[in-house]
Amino acid sequence: MHWTIAAPFFDLSNIQQVTWLDAHVPGNQHRFTLIPREKPLQSWHERKAKFTTLDEWKVYWNQGSAAFNAAEGGIITVFPQLASVVGMQKRLCMNSDVPIVAWLFNVGTCHAGLRQRFSRASLSRVDRFIVHTRRERQMYSDWLNLPIERFEFVPYQVPEIPVTYEEETQQPFIAALGSAHRDFPTLFEAVETLKIPTVVASGSRALEGLTIPSQVQTPLGIGKADCLRLAQQARINVVPLIPNEQVTAAGQVTIVEAMRMGRALIATRGNGVEDYIIDGETGLLVDPHSVSDLMRAIETLWNDAALRQRIGTQAMQYAVEHFSDEAAGRVLGQVLDSVENSKNLHSALENSAAVKQRNWWKSSVG
Repeated sequence: MHWTIAAPFFDLSNIQQVTWLDAHVPGNQHRFTLIPREKPLQSWHERKAKFTTLDEWKVYWNQGSAAFNAAEGGIITVFPQLASVVGMQKRLCMNSDVPIVAWLFNVGTCHAGLRQRFSRASLSRVDRFIVHTRRERQMYSDWLNLPIERFEFVPYQVPEIPVTYEEETQQPFIAALGSAHRDFPTLFEAVETLKIPTVVASGSRALEGLTIPSQVQTPLGIGKADCLRLAQQARINVVPLIPNEQVTAAGQVTIVEAMRMGRALIATRGNGVEDYIIDGETGLLVDPHSVSDLMRAIETLWNDAALRQRIGTQAMQYAVEHFSDEAAGRVLGQVLDSVENSKNLHSALENSAAVKQRNWWKSSVG
């Protein structure tokens, strides 16, 4: 079956070089065409607007339209905005039965009111949603008023990350990367009490209004390469989170990247983190807002090199098996097989019903 793929990281400047999970789908049952957007996607850390702007929606709409018009079989979208615009175009085209698979579907927070009504209208005809925590299946099913069977949990994945830096042993430090729903006050209190140097690479909004301890550095505006370097050089990586029942998921990108690099990791329970870290084996989990629990975890890893090595090695192996492009590509193939089979079954049932209707009509008029 042929699939067009619309993702915000495909644009006119890189479409000839970029690849995605389509390169890792086994066999040759499915064919793929990548559809670029008009301009590169702005970095999250450079964004000033909290929500998608009208101009950004126009770019998404045009890319979704191109994917819809080029579809010979089905459409795969990446990120909720593209799922929404393609879903709306399918709804406007009443006779369309093109299947839509919405990969990496994460809206952050399930707002009520106008956003919920728009989302229900635009996403009602999406065939399969791929979410990256188990809890999101029920959350989105309730929010969109759609059957939970349309939502499938597939772990977030990243490609292999070359490990080119060694742990800093002369001036060891903790690294905390990322911005969304971070509990930096708890982290700051813990490292200030322990007097352990820490580097927090985050956005200015996540640090706004906080008192930064003297042993904490907060480099702003650094790029991805520098973030990965800090993660590799740090003795421990910490992902402190603020659990919230209204938040769909948070921290998975930073967690998976750290595990792919074989780093010793501490993260807060909640927001789907338990779907990624096996406590005591591939990382350490701590209770939300607990300074004492976080301090104990930091002290345990900070003072035990053998434990850090064991956890880091097991994390990397687990990530290869579950969070790699190869693993996700295999699952994507299974999802596409399932959607194609459902479409074929639906078409067969419709044809059967049409034949029965024609036969009934012939017997009635005869």
